[in-house]
Amino acid sequence: MQESETHLFSVGDKAVYPAQGVAEVICIEEKDIGGTRQRFYVLRILDTDRKIMVPVCNAASVGLRQVIGEEEIRDIFEILCEQSLPFDNQTWNRRYRGFMDKIKTGSIYDVAEVLRDLYRLKSDKPLSFGERRMLETARALIVKEVAIARGRTEEQIIAEIDALFVVN
Repeated sequence: MQESETHLFSVGDKAVYPAQGVAEVICIEEKDIGGTRQRFYVLRILDTDRKIMVPVCNAASVGLRQVIGEEEIRDIFEILCEQSLPFDNQTWNRRYRGFMDKIKTGSIYDVAEVLRDLYRLKSDKPLSFGERRMLETARALIVKEVAIARGRTEEQIIAEIDALFVVN
C-alpha cells in the first residue's frame, strides 16, 4: 500500500462515478494485486445496485468526485437555460459519439450540455433511438445527483428541469 494515499471518501459517503452516476461507498477493502497491497473503494451505484471497485490511489484519475453543491447546481441550471448553438448537419452517429464522449468525462457540466443540446434538438426533429437513450441517461445522471445534493425527490427535480425547458 502506498503511504501517500489519502482517502477522499469514507464508508457511507456518496460519490459520483463518471457515466454511472451517484454511488455510495459501501466499504474500503485491501487486496493483493500482483504482489502489491492496494486499497479499493467498493461503490454501489444507486440507480442500478451495480458494484464497482476503484483503487483509492486512482480515484481522482478515473474521475470519482464529490456530489455537487448548491453553487454548481445553479451553474448547471444556467447551462440548461442557455440557447445552444445551432447544430451543423452532422450525422446522428457523429453527434452521438460527441455526446457520449462528454458523458464519459464525468463532468456534470458536460452532461448538462448534452441534456440541453439533445432536448433542444428534440424540439427541432425526431431523435434517433440512441439519442433518445442518451437524453434519458443525461437526464437521469443530473436528476439523481441534484436530488441527492438538495435532499429532494427525483420527481421534484424532474419538474424543475422540465420547467426550465418550457420557459426557454
